[in-house]
Amino acid sequence: MLAGHLDLLTANDTPGEHAASWYAATASPPGGFEPLAGETSADVCIVGGGYTGLSAALHLAEAGFSVVLLEANRVGWGASGRNGGQLGSGQRQDQEWIEKTAGRGRARVFWDMAEEAKALVRTRVARHRIACDLTPGIIYAAHKAAHVPAFHASAEKLRRDYGYDAAEALDRAAVREAVGSDAYHGGIRDRGAAHLHPLNFALGLARAAALAGARIHERSRVTRLEGGASPKLETARGAVRARFAVLAGNGYLGDLVPEVAARVMPINNFIVATAPLGAVPLIRENMGVADSRFVVNYFRQSRDHRLLFGGGETYGYRFPRDIAALVRPRLAAIYPALAEVPIDYAWGGTLAITVNRMPAFQRLGSQVFSAAGYSGHGVAMATLAGKLVAEAVQGTAERFDVLADLPQRSFPGGAFLRAPLLALAMSWYALRDRL
Repeated sequence: MLAGHLDLLTANDTPGEHAASWYAATASPPGGFEPLAGETSADVCIVGGGYTGLSAALHLAEAGFSVVLLEANRVGWGASGRNGGQLGSGQRQDQEWIEKTAGRGRARVFWDMAEEAKALVRTRVARHRIACDLTPGIIYAAHKAAHVPAFHASAEKLRRDYGYDAAEALDRAAVREAVGSDAYHGGIRDRGAAHLHPLNFALGLARAAALAGARIHERSRVTRLEGGASPKLETARGAVRARFAVLAGNGYLGDLVPEVAARVMPINNFIVATAPLGAVPLIRENMGVADSRFVVNYFRQSRDHRLLFGGGETYGYRFPRDIAALVRPRLAAIYPALAEVPIDYAWGGTLAITVNRMPAFQRLGSQVFSAAGYSGHGVAMATLAGKLVAEAVQGTAERFDVLADLPQRSFPGGAFLRAPLLALAMSWYALRDRL
């Protein structure tokens, strides 16, 4: 790590242990994978045991490649095992933005990829019998009346231009009934989206990849990457020589590869799980919810009747001392009756954003591929990214290159100033949300 920077892999969590979340408390772990010891070789070495890395390992192992996956902590330890669990439609940016940026033809490709991403998650869950509470439906709720026309226009555009009929416009009365709150003015109900237990999904991918022949090593932090025609990846206790390397560390990759770090900014987000609220549903049809704030509030109910509520971001490396105190006011603003509800779990995690909020796919020489920066939309897209990386390794890189060709600017300010500059910008957006 650069001088003056904390190490995100150790700054907020106990190394080698999952965060103390509701997800970890209810997970179905596959058993531990031993650390790498000694030197070995493989067709492909993957850095990172989240959705991207595990999906790539599974696809490549199924295709007959020898695969070694190196995870610094535990599989699903990072954002893949801590997030809001929402399997959203489309990309992080809406289709109108993508059309203006990339053209209508390329925008159709991005949409089709996003639909494939959702289908891929569902297929993997069914094929590998992953018990991750996959449940249909997300409501996108407008926290300002001025946002409602754009929400409804977006649903109509998807129906008209992309043949997507699963998104239904909601007026204020309908969103109040659906969410069980007076906080919103309208929105969209997307029955083609879904939500799930994110850590159990990651652990299920790990089990499937191991059964397919991938060699997974936990507690095996990569300390050095030597590129070239035959990349070499070193850990404290071993090394892997491979034909290809895949970088899938996302917000936790650190400064291992500066070319990736320049385009991917780690930020922290936080979730609480309340005490069980009883069997009467708070949200109709057990859907997930995400709202229109720049720093999004997102929430859903768990199978044991808790409210899982995410909201609030920080841009330094340290998590706040009292995560529950940070998130509770956001929860109470939407559900005032729950202002004093006991909070049984509170945790944070580090995701990665890009300047344009679209994924950052990069070729780092001919033998090294990187995919990161899903900007809060990674359950679907990171899973698909693993498939696209696997295609590129197999010599069919057209779809990988569709994303790699999308312009991605570096964050301004360099390694030392980009976090303060981002915090300043985010503060402005947060103020705008309140006006």
